[in-house]
Order: sequence, then C-alpha cells, then structure tokens
Amino acid sequence: MHILLTDILTCPRCGPEFGVILLSHRMEQRRVLEGELGCPGCRHTQPIRNGFADLRVRAEDVAAESPSTTLPAGSPDEALELAALLGVVEGPGNLVLLGSLAGVAPALAGMIPGIEIVAVDPRLSGWTEAPGVSRMAVGPGLPFRSRSLRGIALSCAEGEGLLQEAIRAVARLGRVVVQGAQPGAREILAAEAMEILLDSNGVAVGQRTS
Repeated sequence: MHILLTDILTCPRCGPEFGVILLSHRMEQRRVLEGELGCPGCRHTQPIRNGFADLRVRAEDVAAESPSTTLPAGSPDEALELAALLGVVEGPGNLVLLGSLAGVAPALAGMIPGIEIVAVDPRLSGWTEAPGVSRMAVGPGLPFRSRSLRGIALSCAEGEGLLQEAIRAVARLGRVVVQGAQPGAREILAAEAMEILLDSNGVAVGQRTS
C-alpha cells in the first residue's frame, strides 16, 4: 500500500469524517508492507500485511474469506476499455477498482503514468506488491474521504450501497463507472448531481459536475 493513501483513508467504523494514523513496521520505496492503521477516535486498528490493508469492520466478512482463492488478473484489453470509461490519462491521483474489476489493476497502472490504482477485493491478499497498485479489503462502506478520488469503477454485484458510497467519494469531474448496471443505476447517479456520460449495454458512467 502506498504511504500517501493515508491522506485520504478514513476509519471504517467512525466514518468519512475521521482520518487514520499509520504505524509502519516495514516500508520499501514508499510502500507500506507491514503495519497498522489506527483511528484516534475509536482506537481500533486495521492491519496491513504483505502490503495488503484490511479495512473491513465485520468479523464475519473476514471469517468468510477463503485464503486459497485468488482474484484472476484482467487482460490488457479489459484495462484499456476501463481506462477509456474512467477518462483519466495521467496522474497524480487515485482510482479505485472494486470487486472483480480489481483484477485489471496492474495493467491499468501500467497504462496511466503517475496514477495509483486502489484495488479492492479480499482475494487480492495473495498478490505480490506491485508499483502503482495498492491492495485492500473494505466493508461495509468505502473508507475514503468524500470527494477525494479521481474515479471509481464497480460492478452491479457490489450493490446499491457501495454505488452511493462511490458517488460520495469521487471528486469534481471524477467518474463513477458501473458495469452490469441495472435500470436504477442511472437514476441513482443523476439524483446525486452526476452527469450521465454513458448508459448503454449494461454500462453506466456518471461524472461529478459540482
């Protein structure tokens, strides 16, 4: 996990108004490999192990994880399509990929200079640390400051709750990409001051305009 992510990470228990403090035990080239993220408010800590940050709140979510399951890597073609939908051609900044879309993180990081891809899925815990990719698990919400991200991509399978969270966390002119979008996704995006850039073939893209 890149150390600069601590500027936008928040306590998963206390909410987006409460930042976290990093206690690093091992770091290489500004990437935290071992450490903890602590909240000054509730005093809870979240572990970072082998570069993977676990910001899940519910113990049942952690227990349900199968350590033998690894998320498959996405193809360069999938990464190229996602890059076009997100509309980001260079850094600095952070893009978040949720669930199965997180598999394209390494390929996407290689396409966009200066960007950090935050790949969110518990199955990434077995991946090795790679430049431009920060791996983590979250839940039930997204532990990022409001309007702090340049873009977020998720699938409809992640649920309406995370779509609302994605809209909250994306910055002005940032995009939210929903793959496998249900009919209600457009209405949710539009209701939150998002300009609809695309709504076709199960893909919806909204851009924050204010």
